[in-house]
Amino acid sequence: MQLRDMPYFRAVLRAVECRFYQDYRLQGPVLDLGCGDGHFVTQAFDHPLDVGVDPWTGPVHEAEKRGGYLLTIQGYGDRLPFEDGHFNSAISNSVLEHIPDVDSVVCEIGRVLKPGSMFLFCVPNQNFLSNLSVSNFLDRIRMHRLADAYRSFFNRISRHQHCDSPEVWQVRLKTAGFRVEKWWHYFSPEALHILEWGHYFGLPSWVIHAVFKRWLLVRSDWNLALTRSIVRRAYDEHPKQPKGSYTFYVAKKV
Repeated sequence: MQLRDMPYFRAVLRAVECRFYQDYRLQGPVLDLGCGDGHFVTQAFDHPLDVGVDPWTGPVHEAEKRGGYLLTIQGYGDRLPFEDGHFNSAISNSVLEHIPDVDSVVCEIGRVLKPGSMFLFCVPNQNFLSNLSVSNFLDRIRMHRLADAYRSFFNRISRHQHCDSPEVWQVRLKTAGFRVEKWWHYFSPEALHILEWGHYFGLPSWVIHAVFKRWLLVRSDWNLALTRSIVRRAYDEHPKQPKGSYTFYVAKKV
């Protein structure tokens, strides 16, 4: 289903992340910080979450239409319109890396969570840039300046403000009143290469979306057969990858 609704390089990553949430029972009310258009939550959960928050007008309206939340709010993560301890759990899927002042946002999430509440989130980590295939090739042929320029370029088009290690996140979370229960890296370097090259091979999908407001003209199985065969190995790999480019965190409000 993910392949029908978004570019394949995003779809395989989101499909991998969807599986992680199946192992956790989130007690309501649940906050989703950075809900976007609400597509992810409809794939990861079999019921609406309580509140989705996002700063962008268009995605919030789309999230309302999808029905993945009981309430959607346009707002910013560092000033949530809820009282202290309002929520019993929270998620934030591949969002926090895009926020410049992420420390304030994490502290605000801590404020609106009750003690003992679970906070699940995932972000790219310190391996992300070093796992990129193009820059690694350029390094091998000693074009180091061009390799560094490519990493900067890809980080910019990915809109990353942070690609931090678990050590950095543990300090950040502790400051905000959280204890890290567990974390693991996922999405191997080879899987990241599929995502990386998908940005270029997926350009026709962006054109289709701009014109027709959807990512595929034909959403049938036969049209997705080749794409599915390419991304399948990334989806089927072991969920925990020591050199993975992303990290999933399970934290608890102290």
